[in-house]
Amino acid sequence: MATTADDLIDRRRLRRKLTFWRVAALLVAAIAIVGTTMALYGTEFAGKSVNHIAKVRIEGTILEDEALLTLLDDISKAPTVKGVILSIDSPGGTTAGGEAIFDAVRALAATKPVVAQVGTLAASAGYMIASATDHIVARKTSIVGSIGVLAQFPNFTGLMDKVGITLDQVKSSPLKAEPSPFNPTTDEERAMLRSMIMDSYDWFVGLVADRRPLTRPQVLALADGSVFTGRQALDKKLVDGLGGEKEAIAWLSSKGVSGTLEVIEWKPKDDESSWLFSRATAQAVGQLIGLPGAGGEFLRESGGDRLFLDGLVSVWHP
Repeated sequence: MATTADDLIDRRRLRRKLTFWRVAALLVAAIAIVGTTMALYGTEFAGKSVNHIAKVRIEGTILEDEALLTLLDDISKAPTVKGVILSIDSPGGTTAGGEAIFDAVRALAATKPVVAQVGTLAASAGYMIASATDHIVARKTSIVGSIGVLAQFPNFTGLMDKVGITLDQVKSSPLKAEPSPFNPTTDEERAMLRSMIMDSYDWFVGLVADRRPLTRPQVLALADGSVFTGRQALDKKLVDGLGGEKEAIAWLSSKGVSGTLEVIEWKPKDDESSWLFSRATAQAVGQLIGLPGAGGEFLRESGGDRLFLDGLVSVWHP
């Protein structure tokens, strides 16, 4: 009996020790994660607590990005943000996505001076967003323009004939679910699409005429889908100046924003909220296995995201 009692006491002591070390290990892991997160983002968080210029990157294919829209709204409400630089490098994207971001930028510009800094490319919906700012700066060799709207769809009828596939369907009306990739496009279907495209095109042209020092006839002369270098765009009044971030800051200074303020990049919350599951971490893992990115980032970097665009698009190269 004495031996059994001693064994029970020893087991209880062992359990207590194991519990202690398990809790200690969890605390150490938590401290390590918090420390790493603070090291990664602490400086940025501290910087946002003082007056600064916010920088937002708008890159790749334009979609109706809720995280970006929320970010722009947060910046408009941040009292420490004195000016905003939109760094744009995009071939365009969905027309509805460009419209949503355009409206968000205009709302932001009502509270703070906003300037667009064009990198390699600001075409179609990318230029639409740039025109929402009150000043556009582009590099001499940037690509700017491609004002227009399009809709594209594949035609699989030749392939279906070769493999012996036919499509049976019952529709409420001839134009329902048309045009379809599974049958030739009719004149009525093309007319329906053209009516939609021209209505959106008319809206796009009016938007540029309203935002730029150009008359509507002048915009129409430029809105044939053409793209221009930064130098050509300046001559055609599609941009306001040549240069990069330095020139963008100089314009903000002319609007009363101190040129000595630090420029701090703001990122959507899905990039900042979780170190373990952030997009940056996913990219790092993807690079370790030999990919240029991971998940959605790999699609974006390879241009594959454009394969899934739906609806009317304003994009330079679909």
